[in-house]
Amino acid sequence: MAHPHSIEIKEFDILVVGSGLAGLTAAFHASKYGSVAIITKSQLDISNSYYAQGGIAVVTDKGDSFESHIQDTLVAGRGLCDLDAVKILVSEGQECVQQIIEMGMQFDQENGKYFLGLEGGHSKRRILHAGGDATGKGLTCFMLKKVQEQSNIIPFEYTTVVELLVENQKCTGVQAFDFVSGANVIFRSKATIIATGGLSRIYDRSTNPHTATGDGIALAYHAGAKLADIEFIQFHPSALYIPGEDAFLISEAVRGEGAWLLNQEGERFMQQIHPLAELAPRDVVAFAIHNQLQMHQADYVYLSLKHLNAELIKKRFSTIYHTLLNYNIDITTDLLPISPAAHYMVGGIQTDLHGETNIKGLFACGEVASTGVMGANRLASNSLLECLVFGKRAAEKATQEESISAALPEINLIRVDAENENHFLEIKNRIASLMSKKAGIVRSGEKLSEAIEELNFIKMQLPEKIDEYNLLKIKHITDICTLICESALIRTESRGGHIREDYQDEDTSLCMHLIQQKDQHFKFQEIRN
Repeated sequence: MAHPHSIEIKEFDILVVGSGLAGLTAAFHASKYGSVAIITKSQLDISNSYYAQGGIAVVTDKGDSFESHIQDTLVAGRGLCDLDAVKILVSEGQECVQQIIEMGMQFDQENGKYFLGLEGGHSKRRILHAGGDATGKGLTCFMLKKVQEQSNIIPFEYTTVVELLVENQKCTGVQAFDFVSGANVIFRSKATIIATGGLSRIYDRSTNPHTATGDGIALAYHAGAKLADIEFIQFHPSALYIPGEDAFLISEAVRGEGAWLLNQEGERFMQQIHPLAELAPRDVVAFAIHNQLQMHQADYVYLSLKHLNAELIKKRFSTIYHTLLNYNIDITTDLLPISPAAHYMVGGIQTDLHGETNIKGLFACGEVASTGVMGANRLASNSLLECLVFGKRAAEKATQEESISAALPEINLIRVDAENENHFLEIKNRIASLMSKKAGIVRSGEKLSEAIEELNFIKMQLPEKIDEYNLLKIKHITDICTLICESALIRTESRGGHIREDYQDEDTSLCMHLIQQKDQHFKFQEIRN
């Protein structure tokens, strides 16, 4: 065990923080140009990407087109997508997928052709899958293997970044804490790529792993990076509801294959709400389920696959089928109790089309970034595609940065006090309950104001100078939740993944990005059409 006051210094050309698909993709492409460090607070294979069931949306069929995929993305994004970013996603996405296929990635086929799934918001079958409902795992493991084959990529597991080092508006590296050795580590680099994933674990019910608490967002915000549109949180409509158990994701693709949503009376309800019925965009379906729960004073609705071919369902959704058998639920014969769960952060650290933030040398890609692709509501299965496209773009631009010799900044040494761990969990659970009740699927000015007041009270209990990791995590989570509530309070309309019961319509004058930056007044920014 290192002395708590020891500092190690390591130098690399590129730092990648996070080991989901975006981080692994960025590291792989950056390794062609120099040395790369991947820093991850758990293991390399724990990420949102790993658990993604749905698939990857890409144009491969002759009956499909870039124009159709672009249009579906824009419709789902409710007017807040930047057209140039969406065009890049769709066109370069096809190239990126073809490239990994040539590298050896295998997607599911039927009769010698790729099996294409259909998901909510898509007008064509264009979703590639690997291992049925284990696409995220397949893709992440494939890229992890490619990363491990590169001798100039060095992983640092169980290492958490506690501060981005920024001097004169240039990111020169990060300060990290090694949980195993107990050392504070300074990583110096030409460029740093944040790929830390989402923050949905700040809610009670979430499909995300426990690591998804928004660290990267907090670090970037405190370093002076701009955040965009973080009021938009996507709640996945169909997560298993069993009291006392985690919200297990039931893939969108299940509804794509024809599953029905039923209320407590056993009636289908989506047909009256949207022409695509169960395949409406996620925000529409989640809100409809929320309304059914309120109407019937229930905790869940049902997903029914009983009318579908049982053998096909078992083969197509083998992970879901076998997981639910552990709960004594057979998806081919039983009704599945489901309710929405926090799933995806739609906004994030604002970047340009190459993943660069407003801080020179600081990049972001994947769920943590706001590239302009997702708008107010992510189109299903665009997220893995965004990881491939913008992970590569960020890496290629990051490698062009020049190194700047900088003196070691003054470091606030971080330590871990085991006695604070229970305190952190207690506060985290309290905040998760608060966010679910007051900043969940449906918000109001009154509830958001109450949430901000309580978050500020929690912050006031923290010491002014924080040198302990658990207390730092509390600060980060309260800061992030405050920013979400403040942006949700500012956006006085309902649009995509942000629904206000006191402002139920879209406001055309608010069809703009909402930008937040530390020590700056919020501002609205025009959409790039």
